[in-house]
Amino acid sequence: MPYIKVGEENSTPIEIYYEDHGSGRPVVLIHGYPLNGHSWEKQESALLETGHRVITYDRRGFGRSSQPVTGYDYDTFAADLNTLMETLDLRDAVLGGFSMGSGEVTRYLGTYGSGRVCKAVLMAPLQPYLLKADDNPEGVDGSVLDNTMRAVTADRVAFLKAFLDDFYNMDVLGGTKVSEQAWQASFQVAAAASATATLKCVPTWGTDFRKDVAAFDVPTLVIQGDQDRILPIDATGNRLKGLIKDLRYVVIEGGPHAIGWTHTDQVNATLLDFLK
Repeated sequence: MPYIKVGEENSTPIEIYYEDHGSGRPVVLIHGYPLNGHSWEKQESALLETGHRVITYDRRGFGRSSQPVTGYDYDTFAADLNTLMETLDLRDAVLGGFSMGSGEVTRYLGTYGSGRVCKAVLMAPLQPYLLKADDNPEGVDGSVLDNTMRAVTADRVAFLKAFLDDFYNMDVLGGTKVSEQAWQASFQVAAAASATATLKCVPTWGTDFRKDVAAFDVPTLVIQGDQDRILPIDATGNRLKGLIKDLRYVVIEGGPHAIGWTHTDQVNATLLDFLK
């Protein structure tokens, strides 16, 4: 299986698991919390069918990647992505991030620039700055992240159950847009993630990405559901319309956080049209 070394923890290498399929323009897809690269399966198949090379990888702490106790911040996450980009020598690439994965895309462009990147996709984004502050009154209260960390610490598995219910809006879409089996598959992936990563990733959602967003100089697609319970659209996607110069903004009516799974046809049509 393919791995890329991104660091060390004591005597153990820290490795990122990735998959690299197809040919054509490379599209790098970065998953959301608390899943892995396989969560892009419905988009990956559509991209491969239309002649794209698709690279997915598991963030440190999740999936088949190493599970260290360090490196859970967006500078490190972006450095891991940069190592992947350089190791595979990806050029003219599209970077796509879902939810927490939108942070890697944003911090990468803000730090390393767009020399290897031609377009960016942010799906159910964290940006521009999730937390409420004096200069960011549209954000959410910091107690939301504090309460999330307490819930993870008290009973990680019970937290994941509640989180995934809201991830898919199961009370509304369960049995129609989301099967019980699909939910269970996500739960199993989430439960297998590092307990440390599951906790330490939560504060990263409060990262201030405003300077990174201002540095975007590539065409960017932002796509989000208007019923997103994990990252409310008024605190995230709706605020990006005036901050990214070359922006296509698409709202999925009735879409939850996990629009890539629940509203696949709309998401894929939008994504493929943007990549033309």
